[in-house]
Formats: sequence, structure tokens, C-alpha cells
Amino acid sequence: MRLEDLVRASVAEAVTARGWTVPAEIPVDRAARPEHGDLTTRVAFHLSREFGAPPAEIAARLASELAAHPPFAKVEPVGGFVNFTLRPEAVHDVLRKILADGEAYGRGDEGRGKAVQVEFVSSNPTGPLTIGHLRQAALGDVVAELYSRLGWRSIREYYLNDEGRQMDLLARSLWARYRQACGDDQPVPADGYHGEYLAALGEELARAWGDRYPGWDESTRAVFREEAVARVMAMIHEDLDAIGVRFDVWTREGDLHRRGLVQEALGELQRRGAVYEKDGALWLASTKHGLSRDPVLIRSDGTPTYTMVDIAYHLEKRERGFDLVIDVQGADHVDEQQQVLLALKILGFPGGFLRYCLHQFVTVKGEEGIQRMSTRAGRFLRLKDLVVEVGRDVARYFMVRRKPQSHLVFDLALARNTSMENPVYYVQYAHTRIASLFREAEREGIAPPDLRTVDLSPLTDPCELALIKELDRFPDVVRIAAHEFAPHLLCEHVESVSGLFHPYYARVRVLGQGPVTAARLTLLAAVRHVLAEGLTILGVSAPEEM
Repeated sequence: MRLEDLVRASVAEAVTARGWTVPAEIPVDRAARPEHGDLTTRVAFHLSREFGAPPAEIAARLASELAAHPPFAKVEPVGGFVNFTLRPEAVHDVLRKILADGEAYGRGDEGRGKAVQVEFVSSNPTGPLTIGHLRQAALGDVVAELYSRLGWRSIREYYLNDEGRQMDLLARSLWARYRQACGDDQPVPADGYHGEYLAALGEELARAWGDRYPGWDESTRAVFREEAVARVMAMIHEDLDAIGVRFDVWTREGDLHRRGLVQEALGELQRRGAVYEKDGALWLASTKHGLSRDPVLIRSDGTPTYTMVDIAYHLEKRERGFDLVIDVQGADHVDEQQQVLLALKILGFPGGFLRYCLHQFVTVKGEEGIQRMSTRAGRFLRLKDLVVEVGRDVARYFMVRRKPQSHLVFDLALARNTSMENPVYYVQYAHTRIASLFREAEREGIAPPDLRTVDLSPLTDPCELALIKELDRFPDVVRIAAHEFAPHLLCEHVESVSGLFHPYYARVRVLGQGPVTAARLTLLAAVRHVLAEGLTILGVSAPEEM
């Protein structure tokens, strides 16, 4: 039994013994300070409202009832709180649970029978993916995996915006590069795409086609638009492969138009009286519902806006049967997100169907200082090239290590550092050290501990007990990291476990210590397991050797 569940069960037993009604929730938290013990509950505040007694009085009664319970070395009321200090043998049971559960440790079943769609990256096919897209790629991939750990069927989806003016600008930019390669000094449009990746593509087309398309007309536009999207998408696939991200579904904006879904969504909004006409355009009446402005849904030339298409896209998501949709987007899209959420509410969608996982932008700190990325200006660090330079593990880990709502500065010098100063290697080295120790034990003929018979009583060192208590947090970290879109909490957890392990490993002997050896090997097997599971969720390898 996990430590918090142990306290909950004991508190419920004490409440029942007093003849009180057990509350639906018994909150148990980690003690904020060591002198307050290991765990604490504020359940007395809940009971106070029901029975009309001060929380401190109820806490004192509960502490008196619980003081003799075998798992607790000390139970102490402090104001309305009850603080618990656990006996070592109660802590030891966590190791048995971790190793007995195996891959099930840290998993839940709250999402059983339900499907979640996580849509992320969804970069317009106007250029390869950059270090800026990497944050969203890593974040979305880890969030999807976290929900899988909670029993959800997670679908990773990429929305391909292959329509509109940007695609025309891309086509014209590629045609200009093609003509330049043919010896015709055609300028790239001022608001087009100036990256060298298009120059390389233009040279390829010039070699393949010769002077077949000397002028710009509608047929040329169609050819170069199709060619540009196909070739850029090939680059995007290369970048995603480099970072280890696989999508289950690719949805094209053009398909939404061809299937009539945009008109269907517009018609539904019109039937519900949420759309009005002004200046030849159609607008969503958002200010009537408390938003600051009314966005255009259909422009005066009859073309739909991004907001209108996005509303239709989410209507289509609902029709596919998802119970929850998570859109990973930059924090600069908040206004548009509010408009989509309002439209879905008007359309009768259940509250909470769509949630946004927001993140801030990425800048690169290198030898030339901090640099901002721009695909349009051709100033960027391509994702695939970054992975070649620092490795997939480092690239992914650095992108989720910081809270998504915080601006991220990618430190290239630290990312290149292969010592334990690099947090990725700090965690991986902990896993590697334990794997090496078990190989040494095998060479010495020491069998792996048998959970049914191993004596864990020698594990009394404060660092050993602290390690076990930290391992006990893993299931909660997974759950909270999923619900709050906070993979950085998992990074903090594996770094905390590693931070407790490394000095312990340097200080104690494990092998050749008689009964202590089996106990310590059991502890280290649990540490290795939690580190491996945490790194796997993050999409980072857990190496056996380094």
C-alpha cells in the first residue's frame, strides 16, 4: 500500500471508531517541513463543519485514536492538522509494491474506456521544423503518454494547414528560387519565405524540370504549391523522426473544406443565432457572451478565417467520438482559443471537452548570445540538425524540463556538455550506475532478492528512507503532470530521485555486506525501475551503460 493510502485508511478507521461519518475525501499531503513528520492531513477541518467542533479539538481526538497504530512512530496534532511520522517497516512496504507492480506502478485506470486526442505541432507546411517547434513536439508527445499511463486511449494528431494565402506565398517563393536556379533573377516576395531550404529545393526542381515553367500563372501556381507542400512535408517527417515523435492521424485543412464541414459548422452557428452579417462578412456574436470582440468567420470575399475552420475541425473531432481533446498551442493564441471555446459552448459541446495546453516560446543561447527564430526570414536552427548536434535525449528533455508557461532559453553549451552537469546525463547516470551494480552482483553469483523473503529491516539510513518516500510519489507525479500539462514535474521527480541516489551510492557499500546487501539491492532495483519508467514517459532512453 502506498504511504498516503496507508494514512487515509488509518484515518477512516479512526473516524469510524469515533462514530463519525467518513468524509468522501481524506486529503493527505507531504509534510512541508521535516519536524512535521512525513505526512499530514487536514481532514479535521472537513469534520469540523459537520460536527460543529473546532478543528484543533477534532485533530487531537484523531491523533489520540491513531497514536497506537503500528505503522506510525508518532502522531501529533498541530492546530487543525494531524501529522504522521512513519516507522521504517511501513516505508519498506513501498519497495515491495513498486517491484511487485512492475510496469503497472504509476499507472491508473481513470481513462479506461475513454479516448483523448492530443493535437500538437501542426506547423504550416512552409518550412522544416525548428527548435521552436521542438518544445511543442516534446510537450505534446509527453502529455499524450502521460494520459496513456492513466488508462486513456491517446491519439496523437497533426493538423496540416495546407490552404490559404501562406501556401500561395510558399509556392511563389519556391518558383522564384527555381527561376533563380535557371538563371532568371526572380525576387522572392517581400512577405514570402526566404530560407535557404527553398533555394536547395529550387535547384533540385531546376535540374529535374529545366526551363519548363518560365512564367507565373494559375497552372504554375498549382504545380508549385503541390510540389512545395509535398517537399516541405517530407522535411517535417524527417524532423519528427529525428526527435522520435509519431502521429496516429494526419488531418488536412483541405479535407475539411472538401467534405463540407466548414459550411456545416457555420450553418449550425447560424441556426443558433450566433452569427450576424456586417460589411459583407459573417461575424461570431462573441461580445454578447462576454468576450472583448466579435471575430470574422467568413470574409467579404467568401473565404473562411482560421477561427471558422478551427471551429469546424473541433466539430469533426467530436463526431469522431473523443471524450477529451487537448490542443497544444503557443500562448499567443489565447484570444482565438476563447472564440473557439465559446463557439463550442454555443454548439452544445460539454464543458471540458476541449482543453488548451499552452506554452511560451523558445530562444537559443549560443556563442553569439540569445537568438530568436524565424522561418519566414530563414533564420532558424532546424530540429533535425539540433538532434544531430546534442542528441535526441538531450533535445527532448531540455524542452519539457521547464514549466510550459515559462519562456525557455535553450542553452546550447549546457546541452552539448556530456558531464553530470547536464541534467539528462545526471539522471541517466543514476540508472546506469545501478545497472552496472547488478551486473557486478551477477558476476559475483549474488541472486536478485526475492520479494517474498527479503528482509528489509536493515534499511534504516535516513537517505534510504528518503529515497523510498520519494519513489512513493511517482504515481502522484504522473497523475498531476497529466492533469496540469506539466511534464516538468516528472523531470523534477527523476532529478530528485537521482539527487538522493548519487551521494548515497558514493557513501555506502552494497555488495558483500551480508543481509544488508539483499535489502540494498531491493532498494536500488526500485530506484532503477522508477527512473526507467520516468525517462520512458519523457521519451528519453534509460541506458544500461554510458
